[in-house]
Amino acid sequence: MRQFLLICAFVLLIRLPFLNQAIQGDDYYYLAAAQWAQIDPLHPHHARYVFLGDMISMRGHPHPPGDAWVLAGLLALWGGIYEVRFHAAYIVFSLLAAWGAWRLARRFAPERALQATLLFCATPAFVVNGTSLEADLPFLAFWMASIALFVERRLILAAAALACCALMAYQSVVVIPILALYLWWRRRSDLASWLLLLVPVAVLAAYQVMERVSAGAMPAAVLAGHLEAYQLQTLTMKVKNAVALTGHLFVMLSPLGFAGLILAFRRRVEPWLLSWVVIFFAAALVLFFAGSARYLLPLAAPVAILVAGVWRDRPALLWTCLALQLATGLCLAWVNYQHWDGYREFARLVARQTAGRRVWVNGEWGLRFYTEADGALPLKRGQMIQPGEFLVTSELSGAVPFTSGGGALVPSDTMEIKPTLPLRLIGAGSGSGYSSVAFGLWPFGFSRAPVDRLTLSAVVARRPELSWLPMNAADADAQIVSGAYGLEQGQWRWISGRASFLLKNPGAPRKLVAEIYVPAASPARTFRLAVQGADAATFTVAGEGKHTLESPPLRPAGESVTVTIIADKEFSPPGDNRRLSVILSAIGFRE
Repeated sequence: MRQFLLICAFVLLIRLPFLNQAIQGDDYYYLAAAQWAQIDPLHPHHARYVFLGDMISMRGHPHPPGDAWVLAGLLALWGGIYEVRFHAAYIVFSLLAAWGAWRLARRFAPERALQATLLFCATPAFVVNGTSLEADLPFLAFWMASIALFVERRLILAAAALACCALMAYQSVVVIPILALYLWWRRRSDLASWLLLLVPVAVLAAYQVMERVSAGAMPAAVLAGHLEAYQLQTLTMKVKNAVALTGHLFVMLSPLGFAGLILAFRRRVEPWLLSWVVIFFAAALVLFFAGSARYLLPLAAPVAILVAGVWRDRPALLWTCLALQLATGLCLAWVNYQHWDGYREFARLVARQTAGRRVWVNGEWGLRFYTEADGALPLKRGQMIQPGEFLVTSELSGAVPFTSGGGALVPSDTMEIKPTLPLRLIGAGSGSGYSSVAFGLWPFGFSRAPVDRLTLSAVVARRPELSWLPMNAADADAQIVSGAYGLEQGQWRWISGRASFLLKNPGAPRKLVAEIYVPAASPARTFRLAVQGADAATFTVAGEGKHTLESPPLRPAGESVTVTIIADKEFSPPGDNRRLSVILSAIGFRE
């Protein structure tokens, strides 16, 4: 008991300083599911939100709804999202994970059970990601508890823990071969334990069937569609994932601890623990695509126990390894805290400066959460922002194309998020793949550059300069009102089924002309040209190829003229969520 109280004190030591951790990373999406669960408790993943500019359903989320249900309970209990209260509640999962590691350490490294458990708790990913509301810590907690209870043959409790583990993550099924090997070597004739291995599969199958019956689609099928649409399972992503996970394994217990792990493999101590490490690491290479450090948390305990066992006669090495891990983890956690707190601070600044005006946010994660909490709207792909409105932009995550509706973006305020320590978990140019290989392949980065630059811009009305608007004109974006996507090959833009532009009045009767290209994949054949909302001409083309649409001479009123091209049909290519009609090269008034 004295040992476990020391372990609990250690867990509190690494958690309490970060209770006020800002909403971070994918917390936003789990909280969106928790909010939806207040309306539909059985289907939290039926929540819908804007992701990278597209409105999507959470049914294809890469985790089952277990964590969303936990957050939904806390939300119902307190009636709102409070960082300190939520993180305090999540300490329970850290304690449960530590308990599971301790119980296993007492069995497989009894002489160094305390040091082994502290090594596990000091794993940098445990220190950093334990301050998140994502599914990783709840999953780890039930993973560790289920294995510890299974090994001790407390089968009813083990079954409950396995069921909860399955509801937190699909990778819970990897526990089956790990526990199967344990049974084969230790309790081969234990039929009840063998049957218990079916629990994760049964729970996940029941969830899939329930969703199929009640909602018409299995979440796994929707997830597979998302993985294909966003090209997350390509060979390139798999190779990057493998490289990043290998790096994370190297620093999991510091290079010193990695040396101890290699020694454990050479001596072939505790074959089951070694198998656990091999099986889960191999599964991580196959299942995952982002190469995040948190993916390897389920093998942190066997690694720590193996190292403690190998060095049981060299306590100085164990304490040195623990000190290195703890220092690394706390430094990374502090950098992580300052990064996400920067979004919270900037959102407060935005709320003070915009005072009831419409605000759009071009960014994800905590920036989305805090600005939306103050009334901002997520930017959709091709969104038109009107003069008089504001835009919040993140250089790190804001990549959604939009149009300024004939206005000019004028920066109102800026902020650089620059943690005090030169360590980086994420950040443009940092090379760190701690959270995702999209930002690099190193376990963490070293940099003095800002993690992110945030800008609050006002949209100011501006008169159009061109009456004939090539899509590659220098100021074309300022005259695109809506429906036109980014410039491609320096010449043209895809447009949706309805695209509008603000043009300078030519001052004399002129034809309204649109130069388009109809690709073979496009079903659009009939087009209308409109001026100030009134139809000016209608055209039907025979098929694919270049076409020039011309109206009779027009003499519109006003200094500025809004013109629109409308197609009869749209389509979306595979892997592209945009709604497209044809390619536009130029539009405007010509003689």
